[in-house]
Amino acid sequence: MSHEKEALEEAKKINEEYHYLNTITDKPLEGHMHQGKLSGYTVSVKDAICVKDVETTGGSAILDGYKPVIDSTVSKKVKSQGGLIIGKTAQDAFGFGGFSVNVGIGKKIPLNPFDKERACGGSSGGCAGFTAKTNLKHVSLAESTGGSIVCPASFCGVVGLCPTYGRVSRYGLLDYGNSLDKIGPMGKNVKDTALLLEVISGFDSKESTCADVEVDEYSSFVGKDVKGMKIALIKECFGKGVNEKVAEQVNQAIEKLKEKGAVIEEVSLPLVSEYGLAVYYILAMCEASTNLAKYCGIRYGKMKDCTGKGFNEYFSEIRSENLNEESKRRIMIGTFARMAGFRDAYYIKAAKIRTKIISEYKEQFEKYDALICPTMPVIAPKFSEIEKMTPLENYMMDILTVGPNLAGLPHITIPTGKVDGMPVGTMLIADHFEEKKLVQLGSALE
Repeated sequence: MSHEKEALEEAKKINEEYHYLNTITDKPLEGHMHQGKLSGYTVSVKDAICVKDVETTGGSAILDGYKPVIDSTVSKKVKSQGGLIIGKTAQDAFGFGGFSVNVGIGKKIPLNPFDKERACGGSSGGCAGFTAKTNLKHVSLAESTGGSIVCPASFCGVVGLCPTYGRVSRYGLLDYGNSLDKIGPMGKNVKDTALLLEVISGFDSKESTCADVEVDEYSSFVGKDVKGMKIALIKECFGKGVNEKVAEQVNQAIEKLKEKGAVIEEVSLPLVSEYGLAVYYILAMCEASTNLAKYCGIRYGKMKDCTGKGFNEYFSEIRSENLNEESKRRIMIGTFARMAGFRDAYYIKAAKIRTKIISEYKEQFEKYDALICPTMPVIAPKFSEIEKMTPLENYMMDILTVGPNLAGLPHITIPTGKVDGMPVGTMLIADHFEEKKLVQLGSALE
């Protein structure tokens, strides 16, 4: 059996049981025509990232049937380096969630590869679940706004790396929050993840936020000595709300770095701890409510007969029928926070505090190579537990991941032990464009 056929058959088999893929391609796309860094790898792509002629819905029913006429920059680069794209992965609709349970109407929730009664994490849940479950050489194109790469990677026991904002082109990405969205790699190990980052990084004239900064050979930093590197443990990230057993696993990872010669000290990030979550959700929802306005059934999104209807009536009908509950919640909160009379009190104030949060991080990177903390405060919760959570309790799950996302800082999660049979992730955060340090330190933890 050919590698291509084997890949698709395995994908279909896994998907029947775990629901990781919204779409499986008819044949692996183009990779077999090229030789490159990803030759021999299968690649899954988050459903928010465009792949030419493959249904791309952002996980929402409002885009069912949409087949892009272009490739995103990242999928084009993957194909050019020999990667075999096999399908589009399940996610929270438009990235709105931390568990991949807020899937679009008519779509299936992905199940954790270690326990089917638990969530994969979100919003790139399908990426993480499939990467963990497949037996083939595999990497995944994921995306993060407030933690959507490292959260599911932590819950599914794989490596996830969220790059610096601007490191990877967003051309061809369905937007959630333009100032926050970042495409990044997932893999079974640090080397595979670093390899995919090498392929997708670099300047792109088609995308205005893409930085023209030299790309390091990230995979060459795997296994490099970490002796003398200075790492700061974030004190607040080991406090209230963090499961003691999770913290214990992360402390063991810290000891491992100490044994390898890294210098560990403790720091405090009071602004991130106190205001990070509120600032993130105000800014992200404001941007989301603006971005989703285009899905009105006229230019974009599902359409129906509008004879005899005014714009407001038609627009409301299309969105009411096709957007899920969480999408509607975020649109309404975001619209409220940027309305005249409330903009100064919420949006502008949050933007100012974001600037201060960036400064708080930058001060630490004058002294340290990286910061370290748990990726998530808990192990992957059961679906029965998630059902009982309020929206606020759901949002609180992002408490440890929103900080580096707000600041546009690169961060990586490394599987470090298990609690009750479920994976735990340790997160390392580095200064802008210092992904190589994350690869170096991350591989020391493997």
